[in-house]
Amino acid sequence: MTRFCRPAPWLALALFLAASPALAASGPPPGFVLTDNADLAFTSPDGATKLEQYMKDSEDLFEVKWQVWARRGEQMTELKPEQGYGAGFRFTADSQWLVRMQKTGSGSQDLFLYHVENGAFVNATRKSLSDLAWAYFHSRPDTKNMKLDYHISANLMKGTEDAYRWLGVDWPNNRYLVISLSGAMDKHPKNVAVKGLADWKCRYDLKIGKFDVPAMFAKGNAEALEWEIKR
Repeated sequence: MTRFCRPAPWLALALFLAASPALAASGPPPGFVLTDNADLAFTSPDGATKLEQYMKDSEDLFEVKWQVWARRGEQMTELKPEQGYGAGFRFTADSQWLVRMQKTGSGSQDLFLYHVENGAFVNATRKSLSDLAWAYFHSRPDTKNMKLDYHISANLMKGTEDAYRWLGVDWPNNRYLVISLSGAMDKHPKNVAVKGLADWKCRYDLKIGKFDVPAMFAKGNAEALEWEIKR
């Protein structure tokens, strides 16, 4: 006969916590201070989520750390990864998607994508959105051999809240992100001060997780590949 034993209360609690997602985080660790810069505070369109940015100072500029925490009621969730600078953010109109515009150095920027799951924002892609955009860029026949060396930047174009109506398009709401890629090359002719890529655009489909280049961007993208500033 199999004997049934009721687990101890502490064991039952431990098993429950292990099987359940963390509904609340403790917030930033000691040493991180909430910034009072109003430009680094963001609220979702539905008002449910407030983004708070915390900085841990250091005498060494390269050791300064920033964390971003999303506050929804009593719940706080860190938007990873931790970075060396504060960031900008844009939400979709339905407050379900969030893009982090993260400065990484002088003239350089990455993008990170988050999505609401179980009431909290979590990373929506394993790699950064900018890494995925650059991988798409280099996968195309007309761009795969272009090598950029510095000021490498992925930028989210304004318009996420109204589906880019200012571009004259009629795309579905909360469906697309328009990303602009830029960068510069070390090697260029002597009569050229800067040469590289300027404002090459692609579109990311939030529904299926794929990139494309609408025909309306073709002419501008061709010019972006030939960008240079002569001396």
